[in-house]
Amino acid sequence: MSEDPVPATPAEPLQPRIGLSGAQLRVMAKQGGFAVDEATGNQMITSLEGVIDTLTARWTALQKLGQSPLMSATATAQWVSGHMLNTANDDRGLLTQLQQARDEFPAYVEAIKLAKENYRNREQGTRDVVTELGPDQQS
Repeated sequence: MSEDPVPATPAEPLQPRIGLSGAQLRVMAKQGGFAVDEATGNQMITSLEGVIDTLTARWTALQKLGQSPLMSATATAQWVSGHMLNTANDDRGLLTQLQQARDEFPAYVEAIKLAKENYRNREQGTRDVVTELGPDQQS
């Protein structure tokens, strides 16, 4: 997923822009605008599910990014601690991005499953047309 910041006015923070959301990809697949063969689709799904499983397994540890790190009581240390916390949790922060990925990836998996069905249907349609043509008209 590539992210390009959406220009912001001085009063609003930069908002990350996801290239294609899972919901958009699912709509494309439902409308037949996205198809993928079985083997490629399975590899994509396996990869996405691996990331989902890893995030889920490590989610408790990752939540520590949402807490201020323990530092000394000096003004500088407290500023650094607050900055680290804000950086992890702002709109472009690591924890925010990981949460978005964890929420979005299941929709990608669903879209890929639909796209695999699209591919199967297209292949069957092509086979039907070739069969109707008969051996004399296939050259």
